[in-house]
Amino acid sequence: MLEREEYIEQAYLFQILAERLQQNLPLQDVLVGVKEEILATTKLPLALDYLAGEIRQVGVISPAMSRLKHYFAPFQAYVMGEAEAEGGKFDISIALKILEREARFRADGATPQGLFLFQFESLCRNRLGYDRGLEAVAGDSIYNDDWRQWILTVRRQVGLIDFADMIYVRSEHYLSSQRRSDPTYEPEKPMLFGDREGRIALANRRREPLLLFAAMHRHLGYPAVPVLSPADLTPQIIPSLQRRMDRVEARMKLVEEEQKGGIDLTKFYGKQVDLGD
Repeated sequence: MLEREEYIEQAYLFQILAERLQQNLPLQDVLVGVKEEILATTKLPLALDYLAGEIRQVGVISPAMSRLKHYFAPFQAYVMGEAEAEGGKFDISIALKILEREARFRADGATPQGLFLFQFESLCRNRLGYDRGLEAVAGDSIYNDDWRQWILTVRRQVGLIDFADMIYVRSEHYLSSQRRSDPTYEPEKPMLFGDREGRIALANRRREPLLLFAAMHRHLGYPAVPVLSPADLTPQIIPSLQRRMDRVEARMKLVEEEQKGGIDLTKFYGKQVDLGD
């Protein structure tokens, strides 16, 4: 884990990247320019030098982030890699928002429970893939060995076992319920979630996973996961509707003329040209 000021500067970096990429500025130029704004007492300026050098050679920064494992978490590099993947559908603006909110959460004192749920929900909502995604999550330094083993278990069992059940059986609420019937009960594996998370998971068993995420977000206070908003089709719909209305109006005029005694076809004739003798 890094110092708090490192995560604050990381969050600012991802925020600035998202804003300036919307202005169609080259990523290489943005990295060079933002270096002057970053707090010099952090290690981020050194990381930016490396990222800028890599992007000049290969055109992307995710491989460089993967090599800076002591500074960028594996999940951060994975998210950026999915956004930079050729032919991928994951928007880089959403990737940068995820990284910004995750860095701010770390700066505010992220818990393993809250951070895992944020990362897992980010994978789910943006369809980033569970296999390599959860492998990257498990490599985060915030998780101890018990957490890593459980995350890799989730990686194998996701889609086969209800995610709410996987949380519930590793919670203090499950342990309390077992000890009410058997006071001598001792779990085989340590509990990773508290009583509150266990209650929420129990209440959301066999339900839509998004309801579980929404409840966990409200009670654990981790950041909302950004997703791509549906495109606003209003600018395309209005002209299309106008053309349809014009066609309907023209047809109605023809019907009215026919009812009044026939359609005057002379107005559809082209202008006659006198070709001479």
